[in-house]
Amino acid sequence: MSEHTVMAAEAAEAPDVVRRALASNRDLLAGLGEELRRQPPSLVLTCARGSSDHAALFGKYLIEQRLRVPVASMAPSVVSIAGAPPRDLRTALVIAVSQSGRSPDIIAAVSACRDAGARVVAIVNDPTSPLAQAASLVVPLGAGPERSVAATKTCIASLAILADLVRHWSGDGALDAALNHLPARLSAAANLDWTPMVEAFTSAQNLFVVSRGAGFGVAHEIALKFKETCAIHAEAFSAAEVEHGPMAIVRNGLPLLMLAAPDQSKPEVIALAKRFAARGARVLCAGLDQTADGVVALPVPPDAEPLLAPIVWLPSFYPAAARLARARGLDPDRPPFLNKVTETT
Repeated sequence: MSEHTVMAAEAAEAPDVVRRALASNRDLLAGLGEELRRQPPSLVLTCARGSSDHAALFGKYLIEQRLRVPVASMAPSVVSIAGAPPRDLRTALVIAVSQSGRSPDIIAAVSACRDAGARVVAIVNDPTSPLAQAASLVVPLGAGPERSVAATKTCIASLAILADLVRHWSGDGALDAALNHLPARLSAAANLDWTPMVEAFTSAQNLFVVSRGAGFGVAHEIALKFKETCAIHAEAFSAAEVEHGPMAIVRNGLPLLMLAAPDQSKPEVIALAKRFAARGARVLCAGLDQTADGVVALPVPPDAEPLLAPIVWLPSFYPAAARLARARGLDPDRPPFLNKVTETT
């Protein structure tokens, strides 16, 4: 098989996609931020599936940390299957995230939320989609067509737009500076070599992806890509959660990918990585300064803003995942049994 993959090529577009998305949506999100400060929601609900839901989970941490507004994930089937729409969401903000904007259950849930009085913001790659039409406000990703079944540039763009929404809503100067530098950091990350992941995980059947805080949503995204492109049963865990029941199966040879953001959780994640390695697990860690104590360090761009650092892991991870799929005899652009648009009801 050729080493070229559409998945890796589209991931490489992410810095330019993010640069355009931040610029084209600046006035829109500034206006929304002003409106949210004037009429703060008491609750934020997110509505998404797959990679988009992982972006929404990332957004949850940003909103709860920077704005101290509780964020919960909706269960679309409560509306689409159970027929139990929400009653009163007049003080709620609903954020729907989607690539295609065509999943019937997401559209049904969002429509029900708007009927219940919520402000609905749709972050979507297709601004003409049914989801966009059901929303109060549409924030287009502008990523262009995405041909690879495994989403890359649209996921990264969704993460960036959610961070930009929080920037404009909170007026956070640290986020302002970090987002201005984000496209350059994404470009730097795309040039970092995560080949050790290919070498370590070629024969893996099961795998843990572990992070904490803002990195938890990205850990879920990485675990999904291991499953859909590499046919590896991968599970994402919080560094706090994995110390409970999952710890029992961490033993000789179990592969782990640890993701240490440069925040208060970093020492805990790195200490846990070293404990796993001491038990015989095969551990790789992004954010570790150098390989030590049996843990293989994966490079990350320096000086990333802690809350945005998880976004910057993905341009390094996606092409490595595509190479890992090839090493396992798979085509990452055409995972079996999967379609680009999943129309769940």
